Amino acid sequence: MYRYQAKSSYKKGNSVPRPLNSKSTKIVATLGPASRDPEIIRQMLRAGMDVARINFSHGDHETHGKAIEAVRKIAAEEGINVAILCDIQGPKIRIGTVANEPLMIKTGDTITFTLDDVPGEDGLISLPHPEFMQDLSAGSTLLLDDGNLQMTVTETSARQVRCEVVIGGPLTSRKGVSAPDATLTLSAITEKDRADIEFALSQDTDYIAMSFVRKADDIRQLKWLMNFFNGDAAIIAKIEMREALENIEEIIALCDGIMVARGDLGVETPAERVPLEQKRIIQLCNAAAKPVITATQMLESMKSNPRPTRAEASDVYNAILDGTDAVMLSAESAAGKFPVRAVEVMANIAITAEKEIGNQRNDRYVFDVAETTTVNHETVSNAIGEATFHISEALHPTAIITTTLSGYTARRVARERPTTPILCMTPVERTYRRMALVWGVHAFHVASFNTVDEMIIVTVRAAHDAEHVHRGDLLVIIAGVPFGIAGQTNFLKVHRVGEQGEI
Repeated sequence: MYRYQAKSSYKKGNSVPRPLNSKSTKIVATLGPASRDPEIIRQMLRAGMDVARINFSHGDHETHGKAIEAVRKIAAEEGINVAILCDIQGPKIRIGTVANEPLMIKTGDTITFTLDDVPGEDGLISLPHPEFMQDLSAGSTLLLDDGNLQMTVTETSARQVRCEVVIGGPLTSRKGVSAPDATLTLSAITEKDRADIEFALSQDTDYIAMSFVRKADDIRQLKWLMNFFNGDAAIIAKIEMREALENIEEIIALCDGIMVARGDLGVETPAERVPLEQKRIIQLCNAAAKPVITATQMLESMKSNPRPTRAEASDVYNAILDGTDAVMLSAESAAGKFPVRAVEVMANIAITAEKEIGNQRNDRYVFDVAETTTVNHETVSNAIGEATFHISEALHPTAIITTTLSGYTARRVARERPTTPILCMTPVERTYRRMALVWGVHAFHVASFNTVDEMIIVTVRAAHDAEHVHRGDLLVIIAGVPFGIAGQTNFLKVHRVGEQGEI
């Protein structure tokens, strides 16, 4: 129930100190040995980190729990909205040990992989993954060590796979293996993943990133598991498998966001196709109004250097122009020498790139009522979202205010990439935190409201108390009415601050 508050209608400690003219692109930064120190976390937040990524491929639950606690404590002290993204390892296929490593293998050599535990000599190497071995057949391609070694399967049996080396080189223990042209049936969630997911949910994580997603059923499996654990987190599907590219539209429809994980994707597909697939995935996510993260090696050289290469700066810049919601730092912030500087550089590139977004806006999402055969919640929301963009471009208001329970209204406006700042007002704390990943959105956790008049009082006062708007400023306010029903946007009002006595 809405309660009139004489002084403030937004919840203390949840103001957004970053100015409205700061970057719109969100920055996901991975925490690790180089960035778990509380003072480093504080500096990264001040530099522009919006989402803290916890990588469950490394570390233990105690370490991750302390990192999550530190991030939230420092973010509250700084008055910054930050989301936690727990990245689950997934079914990583690795060979066993190799004796006398590195084993130098040459083109034409024969290598046999076996389910048995063997020393790794005389061309016989352990591959203890029966569910993976059973999906291989003669002619399948195997890539090892991130694609540096390539083999072709020539013969299979119940416990062994014989291969001919196509591209040789040094092979060492525990290297990863992928089969880009095989249709795999192995489970998308391992026993380790189950324990990690349960822990992440116990920490009230905002997002769970699912590795090696192949099809929509993988997302359904994770949703079932989260329900079993009585948890609720938004799901980010990591696109790094060839099968995922074939099923991408169904995956996007079912998940809450996408990560373009270009490392493994560059192994599963030819490297020259990765930019093409990246652009295609970003376009599909923009069309669906779901956040998309571009990840892997964006500022790789900054692991050891204080400045990026020109190619890296161009990579970040072009991803933002393509429409990515967020750009991600991996080893650069987790284990590099300059974690804070890496965030600063990424933020500076984002601010520069965003100046061009308005000039290069693609009108492929313009709502055309002539092409609409049915009118439903989605088409009405599309029309309101597109109208909001054009009204804001014509009137140049101080802000666009969206009210939302699920975040849908804010995401729908953000997909238009308006030059006007988006202030997302939500009474749902979980939605408030998740909005940290969405392009251009400044989120506020506000009191509940039941009528349009109450909504205007609560939302305008929250923006005014945060000193983002002032008396006489022009606003565009959009919402879904009646309140309490998620997933619809059907209300739009051009409002002058103070005209209803709300401040």
